[in-house]
Amino acid sequence: MQTVRHSEQTLRTALISKNPVLVSQYEKFNAAERRLMNEAFQPASDLFGPITLHSQSDWITSHPEPPQDFEEFFNAPSRKTPSPEKRSIYIQCIGLLGNTRIISEEYIKWLKGYCEAFFYGLTVKLLEPVPVSATRCSFRVNDSTQKLQIHAGHILKFLKRKKPEDAFCVVGITMIDLYPRDSWNFVFGQASLTDGVGIFSFARYGSDFYNSSCESEGKALKKKSSNDYSVFDNYYVPEVTSVLLLRSCKTLTHEIGHIFGLRHCQWLACLMQGSNHLEEADRRPLNLCPICLRKLQCAIGFNIVERYKALVRWIDDESTDAPRVTPRHSSKDSVNLPKPVEAFKEWKEWIMKCLAVVQK
Repeated sequence: MQTVRHSEQTLRTALISKNPVLVSQYEKFNAAERRLMNEAFQPASDLFGPITLHSQSDWITSHPEPPQDFEEFFNAPSRKTPSPEKRSIYIQCIGLLGNTRIISEEYIKWLKGYCEAFFYGLTVKLLEPVPVSATRCSFRVNDSTQKLQIHAGHILKFLKRKKPEDAFCVVGITMIDLYPRDSWNFVFGQASLTDGVGIFSFARYGSDFYNSSCESEGKALKKKSSNDYSVFDNYYVPEVTSVLLLRSCKTLTHEIGHIFGLRHCQWLACLMQGSNHLEEADRRPLNLCPICLRKLQCAIGFNIVERYKALVRWIDDESTDAPRVTPRHSSKDSVNLPKPVEAFKEWKEWIMKCLAVVQK
């Protein structure tokens, strides 16, 4: 295992900058907020630690790219900021996210609530869910997994056409695997910063994705016409679990972060780190490091403490009188599904530590 560790001065400059204008902006944060963000360059901090690399296949090793400090983010000519007329994030569901309509609707609402807390200050709206056939995208059967995949680039074009006037961005979410071009095996997601659209799949985050199909099933799917969208009727949907929800929230906020102009983080352990595989994605935390937090705060203008409180409320806002999770193959649509937040317990504890720092 290798640790990517930067000097205190390097992290201080990456966060605050040496540009007098940006230093002055930083000093406008109140003392409590600065105390929290200054943890970025405290060697003994238990809130923000260094990035750890576990193999040569990890993102930083296999995808070398220049780091982006706050000053570079601030001065980026391609960076987009929400305007008073465009302060809405739209979520477009493609296909079902759960094995029943009600479960799918609940899952989308959970993701909406999480995005509202994470991108605190913006409005998150839901577009009417659509079947795959509505996108008219190409699709195929993956040779390795024998699973159906839809073409990410074609979905982006569909989302661009549907983008509402007040949208800062539109993000598509699906439980169907994605591919960006014929030569690629798969992709977790793809976005266009210029157009403010993105499509992200949670299919591979299901616990049984790699062992829930067989070669005969794949051959049967391949025999179907290339424009026969009925293959997606009653198609595989992973079981809704707390881990699946956590992974979905992590991917969704990471990718929307890119639409705001945040590049992959190489400073500290952070949500905006790149990931090449599921194991690396699971190691990536839910939180932003102070450098990326300042970037997002600059774009949206939220109060840092209020944002953390909103995230805690989302975790705590669980229906306690609702029945337990519906069995995945149940056909009943009348069951109320409680939000499975068990996997968020450690993150809530981390947020409470942050709040304790700012409330000293």
